[in-house]
Amino acid sequence: MQLLTQMKTGDFAAFKSAFDAESEKRMNAGLTLMQMWHDADDPGTVLCLFNVNDKARAKAWLDAERQTGSQVTGQFLKTA
Repeated sequence: MQLLTQMKTGDFAAFKSAFDAESEKRMNAGLTLMQMWHDADDPGTVLCLFNVNDKARAKAWLDAERQTGSQVTGQFLKTA
């Protein structure tokens, strides 16, 4: 199972630094980053594709991110 997230950020470099600093937090949530993109027309929009080891923990991480005021959306996906 995968999780595709979309986040809004004003400064990609600052976002990436903070994102990298929280890698252990994501790992503890059962998430492994597979790919990261930023929108070609809007570098403040970042998409991340994660492999999900535990959907409940990943959902809890996503909910916690939203509670901190992060503008993140996410969709859990299965290969068709």
